[in-house]
Amino acid sequence: MCKCFAICRSVLCKKMVDLKIAMDQSQSNELRRRLRAVIPGGAHTYAKGDDQFPEHYAPVLVRGKGCTVWDADGNEYIEYGMGLRSVSLGHSFAPVVEAAYKQMQLGSNFVRPAAIEAQAAEALLDLIPAAKMVKFGKNGSDATTAAVKLARAYTGRASVAICKNHPFFSVDDWFIGTTAVNSGIPKTIIDLTLSFEFNNIESVRDLFDRHSQSIACLIMEPEKDIPLESGFIKATQELCRKNGALLILDEMITGLRWHLGGAQTLMGLEPDLSTFGKALGNGFSVSALLGKRKIMELGGLEHDKDRVFLMSTTHGAEYHCLAAMMEVIRSYQQLNVIEHLRIVGERLRVGMQQCIDRHGLDGFVGVHGHPACLIFSTCDQEGKRSQPFRTLFLQELIKRGIIAPNLVISYSHSESVIDQTIDILDQVMKVYLEALQNGVDQYLEGRSVQPVYRRRNHQ
Repeated sequence: MCKCFAICRSVLCKKMVDLKIAMDQSQSNELRRRLRAVIPGGAHTYAKGDDQFPEHYAPVLVRGKGCTVWDADGNEYIEYGMGLRSVSLGHSFAPVVEAAYKQMQLGSNFVRPAAIEAQAAEALLDLIPAAKMVKFGKNGSDATTAAVKLARAYTGRASVAICKNHPFFSVDDWFIGTTAVNSGIPKTIIDLTLSFEFNNIESVRDLFDRHSQSIACLIMEPEKDIPLESGFIKATQELCRKNGALLILDEMITGLRWHLGGAQTLMGLEPDLSTFGKALGNGFSVSALLGKRKIMELGGLEHDKDRVFLMSTTHGAEYHCLAAMMEVIRSYQQLNVIEHLRIVGERLRVGMQQCIDRHGLDGFVGVHGHPACLIFSTCDQEGKRSQPFRTLFLQELIKRGIIAPNLVISYSHSESVIDQTIDILDQVMKVYLEALQNGVDQYLEGRSVQPVYRRRNHQ
């Protein structure tokens, strides 16, 4: 928890050297204007929007290789975020690109299933013992919404319970209706979604005490920035089974970062349904709904019950994306990617914490989460989470050649890149320390970033 501002003024007596760095952003500025003229918000994903980055430091990118990206003005950056966690091997990772290219030469989409669909399904199911069948889609929301639909059909119930500590499950109404950005979603749909707390089994028990006959499923991530407490998910599943509900694990982030078979395999869990995506294709668009046969078959042809229209999309099993996925799996197995992510991620965590401690910023800047998927927090002089201080942190990193809306790494982040990043973080901490003493507004070069979940653009 952030503590109150208590920095000795004597520490700040020496005026810092001005670390402002000149950076040409003229081409990016022009491209941003063009993007916003033809795309609502200027981006197809809200997390990539202009409001998520400092006003004068929101580069438009044109290419990437490994963990490095270049913007339209030729500026070079180390990227942390890696395509919103979808790129775990590195940008333009040659074996994956080659596998997709070879498949494209054979065709991308036929009128009947292709052999590669069986091969890809078998390859993924071999990694995840609890799952017996899979359906592929293009993005995470395809899979999570299909899981909810399947749970409702299987149980005959309408309500869905989401873990309120986990920030995102789907673009669809059943989830977005619970956020501040729920314009256009009927209240009748919003009311069908309930919530519980992560690591709080009593909140789950209370939920079932109040809604035991209406809950179709509980959906949660196996872990976020707060470590999973022993026994919580297994106890949650016991309550689900006792009350006739399904447990859905959303492994969009943990899958292929915590373990090749997902956090469920690492933790010995057996969810009824689970969803994977992001790192599955190393940037290629592929997601997956996996689960027990008796549940998944409701979307198939081998039963005499009411049919479930389950993840039927034109591009759901695009063959080059499935080829990319299979090469991702092979690369993980050959290169020991999971261990590399753990080692370099921990090196980054330790190095950043040392920077925090060295500058007396414990309680003002924080680093949290799993080594392969770190995030940072920023607080003001009163120890409260602060968007202006987040803006300052992002701004000073970008000026020094790092794009880091979070601290998500890839296989392409080497120890030397991590050490370079730590040196830059040390410089940024100096600016942060001075801003705590003098006021952050003196250091911001434009408006503050904003949370995605807000009712109005200007508030």
